[in-house]
Amino acid sequence: MKSRHLSQWIGKFLEQHPTRANSLIITIYGDFIAPHGGTVWLGSFIRLVEPLGLNERMVRTSVYRLSQEKWLVSEQIGRRSYYSLTASGRRRFEHAYRRIYFAPQDTWGGEWQLVLIPGSLAGAARDQLRKELTWAGYGALASGILAHPSADSEALLDILQEAGAHDKVVAMRASNISALTSRPLQELVHECWNLDVLTAKYEDFIERFRPALRTLRAANELDPEQCFLVQTLLMHDFRRALLHDPQLPAQLLPANWSGGIARQLCRDIYCITWPHAQRHLLTFCETASGPLPAAAAYFYERFDGLESAGNRQATEPIGI
Repeated sequence: MKSRHLSQWIGKFLEQHPTRANSLIITIYGDFIAPHGGTVWLGSFIRLVEPLGLNERMVRTSVYRLSQEKWLVSEQIGRRSYYSLTASGRRRFEHAYRRIYFAPQDTWGGEWQLVLIPGSLAGAARDQLRKELTWAGYGALASGILAHPSADSEALLDILQEAGAHDKVVAMRASNISALTSRPLQELVHECWNLDVLTAKYEDFIERFRPALRTLRAANELDPEQCFLVQTLLMHDFRRALLHDPQLPAQLLPANWSGGIARQLCRDIYCITWPHAQRHLLTFCETASGPLPAAAAYFYERFDGLESAGNRQATEPIGI
């Protein structure tokens, strides 16, 4: 049985926070379709997303554009079209959803990754690299110098390789000599990353989704379609906030950081909705060989392990 309160919340959300079809479809492919092989029959996908306000014309236009942008690739089998994630689309999802589903580092030893961009790299190539690094959380220390307090050189090398800049910039490691909580370091962080704007984004996210969590926790029975809709809107909104988050270590963040509260809220809702949302997904979506395949093992690693996280969440009080 559908919850009247959840129906009202979903309707209000869609009315007050209209979303671009392209972006919403990317969210659904990344959160739902990718773990099940990454391919789906377009007709079944159209039925799946209709309650989100996306009609057939909007979906067909969007998947065509996403194909042009190398996110998706289509295959025609008989009269049916099947859309799959491209290899580059999968890589982009992996970068984004690793940040979403796995908590950032909670300890930091003062290590930094530095990227020095020489003047010879100019124009569109320079702008694209800066965009990719900024999206990955890098801040500008000075003109042509970007930095992130992380020791993850593998992620940096992936970005440089993808941007075709691995042999055009200088990548370095650095370490703090002064105290990790020094005042100049805190001032530098606020100059490089606008944490006040990010705090406001997270607080808006918390305010929007706190009522949904309370309703879900109080429900005696949950409807699979409603859980799919809530989870989709949840991940879409959280992804948009997280895209602006440099995911700095705890030592560099304000006390009672709203990003941590938002992540816990997201995890709690996800752990309630995912079994029901998966049931709805598997009921609607098809591949060329029949139903979607079972989710890959990595799906269950999300949020520190979905099964164990769900068990923990079920025993926690309504504190958010």
